[in-house]
Amino acid sequence: MTKVYTSLNEIKSDIKANKISLESLVKGYLENIKQNADLNAFNEVFEEEVLISAINVDAKIKNGTAGKLAGMVIAIKDNICYKGHKSSASSKILEGFTAIYSSTVVERLLQEDVLIIGRCNCDEFAMGGSNENSYYGPVKNFAKKTKVSGGSSGGSAVAVQANMCLAALGTDTGGSVRQPASFCGLIGLKPTYGRISRHGIIAYASSFDQVGTITRSIDDASLLLEILAGADEYDSTLSTQRVPAFSQNLTTPSPKKIAYLQEALTSNGVDEEVKKIFNHHIQKLKAEGHIVEPIAFQYLDYLVPTYYILATAEASSNLSRYDGVHYGYRSTNAIDLQSTYKKSRSEGFGKEVKRRIMLGTFVLSAGYYEAYYAKAQKVRKLIRQQTDAILNNYDFIMLPTAPEPAFNIGNEESDPIKTYLHDIFTVQASLTGAPAISLPAGNNKIGLPIGLQLITKNFEEQELLNFSNYFLKL
Repeated sequence: MTKVYTSLNEIKSDIKANKISLESLVKGYLENIKQNADLNAFNEVFEEEVLISAINVDAKIKNGTAGKLAGMVIAIKDNICYKGHKSSASSKILEGFTAIYSSTVVERLLQEDVLIIGRCNCDEFAMGGSNENSYYGPVKNFAKKTKVSGGSSGGSAVAVQANMCLAALGTDTGGSVRQPASFCGLIGLKPTYGRISRHGIIAYASSFDQVGTITRSIDDASLLLEILAGADEYDSTLSTQRVPAFSQNLTTPSPKKIAYLQEALTSNGVDEEVKKIFNHHIQKLKAEGHIVEPIAFQYLDYLVPTYYILATAEASSNLSRYDGVHYGYRSTNAIDLQSTYKKSRSEGFGKEVKRRIMLGTFVLSAGYYEAYYAKAQKVRKLIRQQTDAILNNYDFIMLPTAPEPAFNIGNEESDPIKTYLHDIFTVQASLTGAPAISLPAGNNKIGLPIGLQLITKNFEEQELLNFSNYFLKL
């Protein structure tokens, strides 16, 4: 299959005109997966199952009973549970685990006749920004195979980038949907925290984790959000706010007032080509009549430390359940209960996960809790307050998605602090719970994609989608 469909509407149009069937579309995607197996985007492909489903949905389309997502072939990140299918979070410790129920997001997709083609590789337990921390090996960037895909939802992003499916679900804890979308030239949407149910998502950091989408079009991002969002009795943190018909309400926005982070253009830590592309879009928006002004964010230097203290503390708690007793990997070298715990966890978890568990356990320990965890919670509140104050005066905060394009595989492994600093522009929305989107903004000289990010007020996804749709057409 050579055609790259950019939206579900295009697929529906071709099916209606009898140019393709859903079965032939799926076969094309499966062929692409085989041809690009070296990218390592999938941990498992549901080949037989998805072909049977395609035939069934084709019949539904013909008799007019198909759901809103009939024609969409989607991939899911390997930390999203799908009943009767393996879910490993790309970790050895969950090797062989089969989900006994489906996540709410999977149930809602299937109700609308989506076709799930497989589960995607990711950083182990969604911990990483390069997809190099997977038990199944790194995911390669389709634009240049020596470069990382971004993470932790790197497999999801590359699956869409390499035309292995139309769209994909990921999870975004500190930028894990937006950053790989940026590195792969796609649209990555992180909705407001509490907009989409986390039921059935293998947890990393519960006050940050949010399901997000990776797509080629705002139309698809809008439609998926519309279907995935909304109250769920299984998630008590979920908002009960009414969910707008996002896809039907896309309109051309009036002139906006936009703040951009001045450090994005002045910091030595930001790649020169990222600065150039970012500045180009600032000037273009100004020429279109929008007010675009620089701002200073006084807590910028505290964003990454605050995020990592809180996220690792939550990870330490969430991952304590993987003990070698209940399910998943159990060490064959264990001789009693204590050695079962110790050996199963030390052999089952990868290096980065162990690093974060130990850091989280340390900041929660007696004598350090107040100095680190409690203080970080106070700083998080200050960050939220200042972000809200900015968004009371501006419609959007604009900033690069990442300080540089995709870097070389293996480049950052030796220095975790340097890797963590890649999250400098994404963790603000994660700490505040605000909705954010990464949009493809152009490529650098060697063809690597660069993303631009927009943040807005909580539950204002409609405005975010409207402006993003307009921005991409400029």
